[in-house]
Amino acid sequence: MLSKQTQLNNLDEQMANCSACILRKTCSRVVFGEGSAEAEILFIGEAPGKKEDELGRPFVGAAGKFLDEMLGIINLKREDVYIVNVCKCRPPQNRDPLPEETAACWPWLLEQIKIIRPKLIVTLGRHSMERFLSDKKISQLHGTLVIKTIPEIGKQNFYTLYHPAAALYNGSMRKTLIQDFKKIPKVLEKIKTD
Repeated sequence: MLSKQTQLNNLDEQMANCSACILRKTCSRVVFGEGSAEAEILFIGEAPGKKEDELGRPFVGAAGKFLDEMLGIINLKREDVYIVNVCKCRPPQNRDPLPEETAACWPWLLEQIKIIRPKLIVTLGRHSMERFLSDKKISQLHGTLVIKTIPEIGKQNFYTLYHPAAALYNGSMRKTLIQDFKKIPKVLEKIKTD
């Protein structure tokens, strides 16, 4: 049996050759994901931005710095978790990814989840949340644990947060996001004891 890291490396190689949507023609590179293949927590964002596209790493711009800061608050580092995006290629001018673009990346995201098998998936922002919990609003769900069965991956624990980028421009949202983030260790503990 191949290690999780080897499986992820193999998947990254396959993703690098993907041309299922128009985004691959306009971006610099596919942004796979990074962190520990053995992570208990998987963070899923929306799509790479300019900095992510340049460096080939998720969440390395201003929102990424804020994410790192929040991880520090709960005594975690990027190396302790795994971070990916719903959409693997940067949309032009950082526009929202179109439904057909996120649909093209959906099989890649499912494979990443199947390999890592996280105890908790933390969705960052509305676009990430809607891939799994499309019948809800982020204003209702943020900071709460939702257990849902997804046909391709089975029963999964989801915890929804506002996107760190939104908090950069809105002080009250920043406070809410930090409060919600601080609950993650307790949520994870609850999952492990249930």
